[in-house]
Amino acid sequence: MDRVRYVDFLRGAAIVMVVLGHWVITALVRHPDGTIAAPELLATVEWTQWLTLLFQIMPVFFLAGGHVAAGSWRRHREGGGGAAGWVRARAVRLLLPTAAYVGIAVPCLAAGRTAGADPGLLGMVGWALAMQFWFLPVYLVVSALTPWLYAAYRRWGLASTAALAGLSLVADLVDLADRGSPVGAAGYVLVWAVAYQLGFGWEDGRLPGRRPLLWAVAGGGAAAFAGLVAFGPYPVSLIRVSTEELSNTDPPSPAMLAWVLAQCALCLLAAPAMERALRAEWLWRLVRPLGRVSMTLYLWHMVPVLAAAAAFYLTDLAPEPVVGSGAWWAWRPVWIAVLTLFLLGLLVALRPVERGLLRVGGAVRPQAEVRQPYSVLAGLAGLAAAVWTLTVWAGEGLARTDAPAGWTVAGFAAGTALVLLPPPRAVVAPEASEAG
Repeated sequence: MDRVRYVDFLRGAAIVMVVLGHWVITALVRHPDGTIAAPELLATVEWTQWLTLLFQIMPVFFLAGGHVAAGSWRRHREGGGGAAGWVRARAVRLLLPTAAYVGIAVPCLAAGRTAGADPGLLGMVGWALAMQFWFLPVYLVVSALTPWLYAAYRRWGLASTAALAGLSLVADLVDLADRGSPVGAAGYVLVWAVAYQLGFGWEDGRLPGRRPLLWAVAGGGAAAFAGLVAFGPYPVSLIRVSTEELSNTDPPSPAMLAWVLAQCALCLLAAPAMERALRAEWLWRLVRPLGRVSMTLYLWHMVPVLAAAAAFYLTDLAPEPVVGSGAWWAWRPVWIAVLTLFLLGLLVALRPVERGLLRVGGAVRPQAEVRQPYSVLAGLAGLAAAVWTLTVWAGEGLARTDAPAGWTVAGFAAGTALVLLPPPRAVVAPEASEAG
């Protein structure tokens, strides 16, 4: 089976852009009393909300993830494997590195509390360490639904994708009428599942050859986004802004759906040219390593920000022009370069952890088939617990006040353990699930 290099490129590019986006909009200010604050750049300098159109490319990650999942699930099923084993394998690939991250971050926060660190500072650190968690519960749920999403796609084709989009619009109408409604929250899965299912159409070859359709979707999505922002109630920012009544991501709005469609269509239109370009070995050598460290980059990329804050802001060494001023923007390249150096050092330091995760991954046999009903139920309960606690942390941070809530730590630990626990008398499926 030939590897589709463009898929790896998209996933790597998505992670890099998320990291850069978070770094660019992170503003730190040192007050005269020595405390550090992190003003919300998108709220204080409103024009920066337009930058999210450049950095919000998570639709690309779901598109590429759907491509990988479609091929992996089809081969797993053709090899005699079942849904429970495949879903468990996908969950293991996300939860193992996340558990290692949480297992290091939580004791550090607890140690800070014991040492008498300022509760407000710990709360800010806990928020920074968990701000990226929103993606994980959504991706875990969408991955778990892959067998059914794929079955719907095989039966009804792109009509099933259109149905998901339509249901997301209904969910948004309910959310507008009743903020916080559970029905509105369904948009978290429905909108991102649209991009995921478009990945199915890419993998089976239905979409890449339909260029007139892709151009129509790209143009229609872009026009719909512009109209909903200009004449509708939705903001331009593609991430949440505290000063805006509505958000395009919390839950995903029709404007986000339009952006998903436009972005995915443009990526598919570029696929033939990018595949040709990636045949150049020098370019592929740059892209391929990102796949090995993508999860590490995603989870750990805010740690360099905290390290830089301690090294340069707590010591009063950092220049502090007014946030959003010309001088502040002139220092941004230096800020990014410093964070990159910190991140490279962190990646080196984490190599023993990554090797340990590989050993644990082999020990829990992620490709093992789950046959016993109680094992299936235990795995589902564990996945639900992990999704719930990650959702809580994404909203509140790892330490909302001064330390992580014990019940969230216990819930995540128990849920992850239930997912990782190897099934008794397990049988390894002939086709191992691929990463993605």
